[in-house]
Parts: sequence; C-alpha cells; structure tokens
Amino acid sequence: MSGRKHALDGLRTVAVAFVFLFHTVTELVPGGSIGVDVFFTLSGFVITLLIMKEYQATGRLRLGVFYAKRLARLWPALLAVCAVVVTVGFVFPRSGWGGQEANAIPAASYVMNLANFGVFGSSTGGNALSPTWTLAVEEQFYLVWPVLLLVMLRFWKVRTVTWLTAVLAAGFLVSRFFLVIAGAPLSRLYNGPDTRADQLLLGCTLALVFASVTPGSRVHASLQAGARWAGPLAGLALVVAVFALREPGTPGTWFSIFWTFGPTLLALLAGVVIGSLVLRPAGPASRILSHPWLANPGRDLSYAAYLWHLPVYLLLMPLVPSLWLRVPLAAALTVLMAYLSFRFVERPLRRWASGKLEPEDRTPQREEARVMRQA
Repeated sequence: MSGRKHALDGLRTVAVAFVFLFHTVTELVPGGSIGVDVFFTLSGFVITLLIMKEYQATGRLRLGVFYAKRLARLWPALLAVCAVVVTVGFVFPRSGWGGQEANAIPAASYVMNLANFGVFGSSTGGNALSPTWTLAVEEQFYLVWPVLLLVMLRFWKVRTVTWLTAVLAAGFLVSRFFLVIAGAPLSRLYNGPDTRADQLLLGCTLALVFASVTPGSRVHASLQAGARWAGPLAGLALVVAVFALREPGTPGTWFSIFWTFGPTLLALLAGVVIGSLVLRPAGPASRILSHPWLANPGRDLSYAAYLWHLPVYLLLMPLVPSLWLRVPLAAALTVLMAYLSFRFVERPLRRWASGKLEPEDRTPQREEARVMRQA
C-alpha cells in the first residue's frame, strides 16, 4: 500500500507510446488504442489506492482537498494545451490547429466524451483536442467514485466493499450489452462514461483487494504465486493485441461480441499486469519498467505527452509529407512540449497547490498520510 510503484510509471510510458503509434502509424499498430484501456484500469487502481492510504491512516478522506489536488494536478496542463492550440489556430487558420475554438470548450470542461457522441449537437470526433475524451471519462468517474467508496466503507468492511465494487463493474458490462443489442452507435459505446466504467471499477477492485490482504498471509502468498505466471501471460496477450487486434467499427456479430465483452476483457488483462507488477517488484517486468528511462517519463511527462501527441501530429501533417519523417519528428516535438508543460506549468502549480492544501497540524496520523502521499 505504501511507496510509489515505479513499474507502473514505466507502464504509463509504454501505454502512451502505443496510443501515439496508433494515431500515427495505425496500420502497423491497429490495436494501439489498448493503451487507453490500460490507462482507465490504472487510473481506477491508483485513485483508489490514494483514497485507501489516507482512509486507513486517518479514518477519513478530506474530499475538498482530494478534489482540489486532482484539479491542480490535471487542469493546468489541459488549459495550456487548449490555449496554445486555439491561439495558433486563430493566427494560422489553415494549419492543423485551425477551427479548434469550439472544441476547446468541451475539452477544458471535461465533457469531450459527451461531445464526441453528439450530446451537445453534432459529434466532434477526430479533432486536435479529441484525446481529451479520456480525461473527461476519468474526471466524471472521480466525481462519483470517492463519495460512493466512502459511503460503502462506512457500512461495510473492505472485503465486502471489494466484492460490491466487482459486482458494480459487472453491472456496467451488462448495461453495455443492452446498449449493443439496442443498436447504439460506436461513438456512444466508445466514449460513454458508463461504457468505460467497468474498466475503471476493475482497477478499483484490484486496489481494494490489495487493501484487504495482509502482507505475508496465505492469500498474499497465493496472489504472488499466481502473479508469477499470470502477469507475463496477460502482458503477452496485450502486446499481441496491440499489433494484431483491429477494433470492429461495422455492426455485426463480431462488433456485438467485442463491444460487449472486449473492454472488460482488456481491463482484466491490464489489471493482471498491474497486480503482477505490484506483487512482484523484483520480477523481470517490474525491473524493466522501473528503469529510469521508462519510469521517469511515465511519472513526469506521460500526461502531457498524451495531451500533446495528436495536436502535434495534426499540425505536422500538412507541413511534413513524408510519414517516416513526420512520425519521429512528432515524437520528438511531443516529448519537448510535454517537458515544457511539466517544467513550467504542472510542477510549479502542483507545488503551490500542495503548499496551500497541506494541513497545518502534524498529528502522527496526518504525518504518516503526508509521507505516504509524497512517496
């Protein structure tokens, strides 16, 4: 439960790389969008782990501080991307960033997923800011989940809450099944906060499992033994899917099967990988992903790199005709913009917010929670 999981930072780097390749060389990496499925599962896991750390240390969660820190962590970089894209697009309307003014509103408001399937009128997929739909799904989930988790913890033990969370995830799979048989369009199935909720909740379930297991217990030993073989198999399955799986876009039998069970299955595979990395920190995969070359970018740059990768690529498309020159150039510029975002936007504002939001008292419980958050 304590300490930063550096292997998970490395996993973020790999997931962002897959999403980047999916948007730039789709034919070579048709399943690269699986990086998004990994992100959702990992987000549910990490956010629940943060909540449980403070809850177990102090007996409660300061919801106001929690939401303020999430906003300070995520919103400044998003606003910076929107501001730069809109400004450049206004000055150079024929560039790849032209005409983004209307798209910046749902992006900055964390409702791009709803805009993508036409809640506010015509659908808005494929624009420079459309990757922000994943952030919208996560933020909408964050509004509900901490409150729901605290309510459940008030009435039930952690193990019971774990089972209830798993059942809730299964319920969202069933609801997606009914959407599929009702003929919901792909944009609805892909972007819906409800159609992605099971992926986030499976990550939450995994975190609650770890919160309820006693280190050194028989259950803990069994999980570690299972992770020894299940983790590599799940990781291999995800890598194969990245290079071989093409998500169906045309209604039919395969479309119905995939969009009913596919997101859940991918989240389960991601959850097994995440659990294996945490349970076996000295394992080969954990050591590789914990290497600073992977872990540091995942910790500091992955969020901004995700925000910037598609705007950068769309800006370069009319300027650099050669695909094999455009892709590495887009990668280099994405890393540069991510570093500038981290160095001059994210880190200063995060430090300022932490200074303002940290409690003044230093009781043992508060001090323990503060040390664990910093770790």
